Amino acid sequence: MNYRLTHEQELFVQGVRNLMERENWEPYFAECDDSNTYPERFVKELANMGLDSLLLPEEHDGFDAGLLTLTVIWEELGRLGAPTYVLYQMAGFSTFLREGSEEQINKILALRGTGKQMWNSAITEPGAGSDVRSLQTSYLRKNGKIYLNGTKCYITSAAGAAYLVVMAKDASSMTPVFSEFFVDMNKPGITVTPLPKLGLKMDSCCEVEFDQVELEESDLFGTEGNGFERVKEEFDLERFLIACTNYGSAYCAFEDAARYANHRVQFGQPIARTQLIQDKFAQMAINLNNMKNMLYQTAWKADNGMMTSGDAAMCKLYCAKAAFEVVDEAMQVFGGSAITGEHRISRFWRDLRVDRVSGGSEEMQRLTLGRAVLKEYA
Repeated sequence: MNYRLTHEQELFVQGVRNLMERENWEPYFAECDDSNTYPERFVKELANMGLDSLLLPEEHDGFDAGLLTLTVIWEELGRLGAPTYVLYQMAGFSTFLREGSEEQINKILALRGTGKQMWNSAITEPGAGSDVRSLQTSYLRKNGKIYLNGTKCYITSAAGAAYLVVMAKDASSMTPVFSEFFVDMNKPGITVTPLPKLGLKMDSCCEVEFDQVELEESDLFGTEGNGFERVKEEFDLERFLIACTNYGSAYCAFEDAARYANHRVQFGQPIARTQLIQDKFAQMAINLNNMKNMLYQTAWKADNGMMTSGDAAMCKLYCAKAAFEVVDEAMQVFGGSAITGEHRISRFWRDLRVDRVSGGSEEMQRLTLGRAVLKEYA
């Protein structure tokens, strides 16, 4: 396929470079990572550039740019060390335009340009991860209201997002009916408990309890009983974005390690001249090339209405693992300076290890991909 950037893409990429050159952002990122703080100041700068309007249609003052343009920008941001995993919500407007009521859409769009966290999905529970049909959180209609009860866990952004879209089952139905609700996180009866985690620490991960949380019929998100279908499409986009983030982090680690290897002298010569180090970079380059080709092809398919769940699963499965291998080898090149946490590579390593589980484990991606491949020959 053609990798030449369009004029619009070049402008976005140059804007990203200008932003990253304006100041040394790494101390800020390191501080946010250490303190488990969402990097709102940085995200606000991206919002000022219009990056939170990339996928919005023109009638909502968006660029309607498509996933390929987003991939180009995520690649450049990641290559320059930015934690693009905190930006997933920027691509989530399409979900609201498709499923949300006018009131819900307006509440989310009101947060555009602020850099603040907007929303996330709340699906996973202590006893239900990949087995979504085992969800126990429930809703019950009573006296003209809807009451939400249950516990969600490992919910990303829950400590900072203004809204959660919560999946629950109808407590009054004999057969499982799963619906979603647009929940204002300031409502009474909601308890949010942050959980410590290995990586991706600039975005919160929480347990969220709902105790008789009172909702209105207008808080129903999408169509009642359509929770699984709505989430399926969101999962595909989430998994693709995770893959883009993984690739960008690996690209950054690769270039950092290459510069280091060319300047680190041992036994009278740069370590880049030794065959063992050259072998590492050969394999890292292969992994990066494979990731880029896969992501760009899948983004093109998405923009042309051809991306499948199998495509998204393949990207998530391969890029999470290949990127981890690249960063792991880059750490090996850096040696002690990476292990002691003096370099951002150690942050990438922790983040990537989490991403091999978050958004769907490697094992689940293999199942999804395998089924999708075989379905083509049924």
